[in-house]
Order: sequence, then C-alpha cells, then structure tokens
Amino acid sequence: MDQRGVLITMLGMLVVTYLPRVLPLWVFASRSLPPHVATWLRFVPVAVLAAMLLPSLVLVEGRPSFGFDNLFLWAAIPTFVVAWKTRSLFGSVIVGMVLVAGARFVIGIG
Repeated sequence: MDQRGVLITMLGMLVVTYLPRVLPLWVFASRSLPPHVATWLRFVPVAVLAAMLLPSLVLVEGRPSFGFDNLFLWAAIPTFVVAWKTRSLFGSVIVGMVLVAGARFVIGIG
C-alpha cells in the first residue's frame, strides 16, 4: 500500500472511532436527558462489568463449574458482600485478593 492509501486508511479509522464518541456530545450537549434514561444509563457500567466478570467466575476450562474446586466463585461471594456493604472498591479488591491467596496458601487449591 502506498503512502496515500495509508493516509486515507488512517483518516477513515479516525472518523469511524471519533464520530460515534462526539456525535452524542453534540446532540445532547444543550439538552437534558429524561429522568428514566439518566437512571438507566447509571446501570450500564455495572451491567458491562457483570457481563465481563461472570464467565471468569463460573467457567473453568470452558465448562460451567459450581463445585468447591472453583476457587474464584467461592472467593467472589464474600467479596461481593463486602462491596455491597462498604461500597469500597479498594476494600473489595483487598478482600478478594486475600481470600484467593489464603485459599491457595492454606488449602492448596486454584
């Protein structure tokens, strides 16, 4: 590919990545969202995080595993409780790390 083709490709990539991010800002900058839409948008990050996290908690080697040998699933339960009660990301991460490290050290699983 020549230099012109590379430049056109780069400009095209810039447009298709930049426009979807800027268009909503331009459209909604002077407007306020309806309350139900604003409430719904607050749950999007939680839903995305749950969708990314769930497979790593319940799948072991590509198969569902809910047994006692699934260390990450069992460590996640008290970690979720700590996150829910304290609303502390740092505290939740520490609890999860301590539980996994402790189980690996004491019990020797995982």
